[in-house]
Amino acid sequence: MLQVGNSAPDFTLKTTTGETFRLSEQRGKRSVVLYFYPKDDTPGCTAEACSFRDQYEDFKDLGAEVVGISSDSEASHQKFTQKHRLPFPLLADEGGKVRKLYEVPRALLGIIPGRVTFVIDKEGVIQYIFNSLNRATDHVANAKQVLTTLSMPA
Repeated sequence: MLQVGNSAPDFTLKTTTGETFRLSEQRGKRSVVLYFYPKDDTPGCTAEACSFRDQYEDFKDLGAEVVGISSDSEASHQKFTQKHRLPFPLLADEGGKVRKLYEVPRALLGIIPGRVTFVIDKEGVIQYIFNSLNRATDHVANAKQVLTTLSMPA
């Protein structure tokens, strides 16, 4: 089970623009808020994505990139991104390989893919994990609070 203090597993996936996103390429540059969500255009997932969108500049100011992952296709992500004007990449994890790599549990008796957010620092170390299917927008507030703490001088 992944825990705070573990190195974040590296992965490579395609973005909504067809570019390749590799987690290891972020090391030394910026922190990453990596959020796994169940499905594009569902009420909770839309609320979460729009909350990240509305506070995206705050995340950038805190030196972080926001990245969303679900098992939806690149085409689904493109529609979702355009419809809600999302300024951050969504990654298509068709087949759920990265979800398995990050040990994101399924919810509601294993029926629904889980909603888990990881805050990964500039060195690639997991600083925070939040798992809640129902408190979608809390993922945003909690990640922002963790990043604020990380950016404070020791």
